[in-house]
Amino acid sequence: MPHISVKMLKGRTEEQKKRLSAALSEALIKTLGVSDTHVSVTIEDFTPVEWQDEFKREITDKKAVLYKAPKYDPKDLL
Repeated sequence: MPHISVKMLKGRTEEQKKRLSAALSEALIKTLGVSDTHVSVTIEDFTPVEWQDEFKREITDKKAVLYKAPKYDPKDLL
């Protein structure tokens, strides 16, 4: 543990996802002082329509644990 979950709009390549996973893992290792063997990363893709409900679940409904809020309206993605 720790685990990072990335949720983003569809369209990134597998190579981009692998590079992102590696960069996030490295940041956790350096910042938290954990071993690479304890780090996990998931990446999920969403369409703009699917993102509307996910935004509510992951951002709007989790303000108490949200450390960086986005500065956009998800409806702008439609």
